[in-house]
Amino acid sequence: MTTREVALPAALSAPDVSWTRDTDVVVLGSGAAGLAAALAARPVRDVLIVTKDTLDAGSTAWAQGGLAAVFDPADTFAEHVRDTLDAGGGLCDENAVKSLVRDAPTAIDYLEKMGAAFDPSADGSRALTREGGHSRSRIVHAGGDQSGAEIQRTLDENAVNAGVEVLENAFALDLVFGPDLASGKRQVAGIRIAMLNGDGTVESVGVVTARAIVIATGGYGQVFASTSNPPAVTGDGHALALRAGLTLRDLEFVQFHPTVLWQEVGSTIQQVLISEAVRGEGAVLFDAAGERIMKGVHPQEDLAPRDVVAAEISARMAQNINGVDDHVYLDATHIGERFATRFPFITKACNAAGIDPQHDRIPVAPAAHYTCGGIDSNMDGTTEVEGLYAVGEVAYTGVHGANRLASNSLTESLVVGTRVGRNLAWKMPTRVEPIIDVIDPQANNTVGLLDDSLRAHVRVTMSKHVGVLRRPDGLQATMDALDVAAEKIDAKTPASRRNFEATNILTVATAVAASALARTESRGCHRRTDTVEAREIWLRHLQVSLRNNQLTISNLPTESA
Repeated sequence: MTTREVALPAALSAPDVSWTRDTDVVVLGSGAAGLAAALAARPVRDVLIVTKDTLDAGSTAWAQGGLAAVFDPADTFAEHVRDTLDAGGGLCDENAVKSLVRDAPTAIDYLEKMGAAFDPSADGSRALTREGGHSRSRIVHAGGDQSGAEIQRTLDENAVNAGVEVLENAFALDLVFGPDLASGKRQVAGIRIAMLNGDGTVESVGVVTARAIVIATGGYGQVFASTSNPPAVTGDGHALALRAGLTLRDLEFVQFHPTVLWQEVGSTIQQVLISEAVRGEGAVLFDAAGERIMKGVHPQEDLAPRDVVAAEISARMAQNINGVDDHVYLDATHIGERFATRFPFITKACNAAGIDPQHDRIPVAPAAHYTCGGIDSNMDGTTEVEGLYAVGEVAYTGVHGANRLASNSLTESLVVGTRVGRNLAWKMPTRVEPIIDVIDPQANNTVGLLDDSLRAHVRVTMSKHVGVLRRPDGLQATMDALDVAAEKIDAKTPASRRNFEATNILTVATAVAASALARTESRGCHRRTDTVEAREIWLRHLQVSLRNNQLTISNLPTESA
């Protein structure tokens, strides 16, 4: 166990609470996981979705790949489980993986019954494609490369029709707890929320009390300067959980998608994903000298697991071949005219950048895409706090281990989200009286917010030193830089969405960098330059918590260790 003193706030500073309201279930986030939970609970419970943006502004709508499940008669559950475990680098929970694979087809069938239109094959059945790490074609997709948009549309429409209430422009600040249970276990009582004006300033602050809180806020891609995630994905749920003293697990495992559209030197805007399905159609990676990148590196070559492809691309870029050190090339020209039909969104993005995929190689580079770790939970979404649930990318369930298998994430969101909602429809935690005081005046807690002007510095530092290939000196330099940034947290910094997000980004970045520094091996999507192999003694999970300005990291052996 290691402990590090950090000057991070125990709560987000905001005006005093001026209103309260009550409901049965509050869902934080409006992506696939949160909407699935809300819809499953709604027939019996009053449900309130809280989102800092609009209903459709999260990562789900940007997903291109699709949903992984066994539908092909030649495929088997055992093969899907094996592929997931192989990608996960020894840290998957095999029971969680089996649970996901078993329920995946039913979840997709249910989504189709709700109105989702998946792409058909020639015989009218669902078309199935293959992506990196999969030994079979088992990816269900919609609109070619617009699966996420179709899933989001379907769930949005069903939520509105079901009467799920949505509170937009509402920033979830911090959890509110009730008295501890007789067992000593904590119980959640509600959530403190800032209602935002159109310019992101705070209109008012209130508390919504509830018998259950479901955290479904997505990942933390915007902690990095180079990311495929939309601007709203700033690790709010992870930061909220850290401030509440919850245990988070395996935050060092950040999946960098191997192929996002390279935009320009130093770009920090959201980068367009070039879906794995493009390589599934036979596209091939080349370096600046025109040499195949993945040939001879892995048996699946360009369809190797994402961590393998991203690491090899990064290694080639580091060689500065022909003066090119920030991108490589994806050749999909053999697909020809069919590219525009199969990948309409990617075609539009490439054309906007002056690239014609039918005739030009596409410049690509790795970027932060998915976070495998999260709030310690399980396939029922339960956490260490009574009445608090975590679903989707914000949660650690054990499915992804050290590296997520392509297109398992949306499937997991639907499966676990639906389970949480159905369980809450069946049985709810007891309502408790909230304790509104959010900061213990007796504790040595930092008070204030980080000004948004420092956000870019944090993100660039994370991309530079906590990216695909991690050097020990770079990780230590990152921790030092984040400590300096934390010293700029000021009680006078005004409450606003941008400043809330900047503070959350710094909080999560600190926990991620500390975890990456602590794991002295290379495993899955965590690659250290000083220890390039996985080490048997590290067949274990890293747990991180933040209490009274102390960031504690401990390790937990896997069942197989």
